[in-house]
This record gives sequence, structure tokens and C-alpha cells, in this order.
Amino acid sequence: MKNKGSKSGGGNWLSLGLPSIFLLCLFFFLAGFFGSSLFSQQEVSSTLRPQPRGLEVENNQEFDLLPHGKTGEASLTRIPFQILSWSPRALYFPNFATAEQCQGIIKIAKKDLKPSSLALRPGETADNTKGIRTSSGTFISSSEDKTGLLDRIEAKIAKATMIPRNHGEAFNVLRYEIGQRYQSHYDAFNPAEYGPQKSQRVASFLLYLSDVEEGGETMFPFENGLNMDGNYDFSKCIGLRVKPRRGDGLLFYSLFPNGTIDPLSLHGSCPVIKGEKWVATKWIRNQVQDEED
Repeated sequence: MKNKGSKSGGGNWLSLGLPSIFLLCLFFFLAGFFGSSLFSQQEVSSTLRPQPRGLEVENNQEFDLLPHGKTGEASLTRIPFQILSWSPRALYFPNFATAEQCQGIIKIAKKDLKPSSLALRPGETADNTKGIRTSSGTFISSSEDKTGLLDRIEAKIAKATMIPRNHGEAFNVLRYEIGQRYQSHYDAFNPAEYGPQKSQRVASFLLYLSDVEEGGETMFPFENGLNMDGNYDFSKCIGLRVKPRRGDGLLFYSLFPNGTIDPLSLHGSCPVIKGEKWVATKWIRNQVQDEED
């Protein structure tokens, strides 16, 4: 009985014919080949895909650390960033601060908010510049914050920019409500327009303290030399746009390394369409700032 069944099975295979058997074998071969290829591609892509990097201090045992100077540090830190643009130089820092830190800064600033003002050129007044900047805000120095929260954020900004923290102005915490905006402008002060400057703003670090449902982007209309034909409407929200997300940071440089103003660093804040925008701005200068600056 056993031998008879074996012969019967072989007969069934032979009854398919050589072409059918060939096609069946080819099918299994191709299925195995493409299956293994797909698996190997997934393995390669998983190794090449950028992985989120933590903000924690690295395990020092994994690295051969160098001796550090008196003002150096004995550990390695990683602060992830993405280059958004080389023209102007703009970098994005995801998860730079925690949700709790952002809420803490808002709580500190909320009680002292006033309508935001502008640095005026000769001949300008608050009346003829009305509508350019419509947010409310307040200045807070880290030395005034007894919780130490702003001190920690300021120290981290110094690490990210590699510019000593005593070059920074006080934090300017701003709130933008629906419809509020800041038209395109420069953070650096052109001496030809504003007169001689004791020091100049090298860079700006924006820490977004809240999500914005719609609108409120930080935009760079001249990114990569666009819209510079002399017909640009400063009230428009065009160009490279960075969406505010709570805890994220945006760093951009107003000066070239040679100290001249980068004309592509023109930027603004698009109107908030839905929700509310909170941001803490740290302006960083090319010289040490006195307490009264």
C-alpha cells in the first residue's frame, strides 16, 4: 500500500507536463528572490534612515574623551539639528525644550505682556509704523528668573550656537493672537539707517513655546536670493516657512562671518489664522552685553 501511494504521487507530477513543472519552479524561484530582496532592502533602509537623537549626555565609556580646559566639560552632549537653508544660514532644532519648560516660560511672561514695539529709524513714529508688528511681549533676563528655567535654556542655546551666553540679550517672550503678525524685517541694525551701533546682532534663536493650529510660520522671503527684484510686498507671507512646534528651536544668522549684514536674513512672522503662538526670542550680539543692554 505504501509503495503504491508513492507511485501514484509521482504520476500526478508527471501528468502536469514539463512546461507546467518548469513554470511552477520558476514561480517559486522568483517569489523567493523578490522576497529576499525586499527583506534586505528593508534592513538597509532601517540602517540608513536617520534615527531621532536624544538630548541626553552620552555614556562617556563609549568614547575616548580628550582632556578639557578650565572652562570645558567632561562629557559629550548631542543636540540634533537640521540645516534648513545655507542662504540665509538657518538651522532647526527639534525638541530643544520640553513641554513643561515651555509652559513654565509662558507662565513667567504672561503677567507682564505689553504691546510689542519697534526700533524706529530716523523720521519713523509709532503711528506711521502701526501694523508692522502687532504681537504682545515682555523682556525677561535669566537673572530675574528665580526658577532657573531660563538659565538652563540660555546655557543650552550657548552650546548650540557656540557663542558665549553673555553675548545674548534678555529673552523677548512674545504672544501672537489670531491675525497678529510681524512683517518682514532684519534683526541686525544697518548703521546707514539706524546710526552707529555699539554692537551688532549676529544671530537669533527662536524657541517656539506653543503649537499653532494654522498660520504663524516664521518666513524668509529672500531665501536663496528669491523675491529680490525690488517689488517685494513686506506684508506677504512667502518664501521658506518654518511652522512653530512647541519645544522646537530655530537659529538663523543675520551677519556673514566677515561681520556684514546678510541681506537674505530678512524674515517675518506670518499671521496666526487659528490658535495662539508663543515664542521666546534670544538675540545674540558680537560683543559682551552689559546688564543694562
